[in-house]
Amino acid sequence: QVQVVESGGGLVQPGGSLRLSCAVSGSIFVLNTMGWYRQAPGKERELVATITTPGYRKYGDSVKGRFTISRDNAKNTVYLQMNSLKFDDTAVYYCYGFTVEGGRYEYWGQGTQVTVSS
Repeated sequence: QVQVVESGGGLVQPGGSLRLSCAVSGSIFVLNTMGWYRQAPGKERELVATITTPGYRKYGDSVKGRFTISRDNAKNTVYLQMNSLKFDDTAVYYCYGFTVEGGRYEYWGQGTQVTVSS
């Protein structure tokens, strides 16, 4: 059984910052890729950022230069530092994990709401 627990969402004013955390625990040793996706009302789920075990990072175009992803491999935990938040960043943010350990598996969190509003 694998658990994906997200935290850190909330309400913030434009220009503000938030930090999301996600811990993946259970019957798993290595997550090759961890990251975040988001989905705004009426829109498709989109990539925010991913990071591999060695530290290769990929960002969605709309967050480059504002968001920073990091991870703690020993804890299977991933973080997303979000700065200079905009109204368009309002969405449900989903934690994502991928492993090839024993097969190819994806894990998703239940989502955490981020609302940017004045």
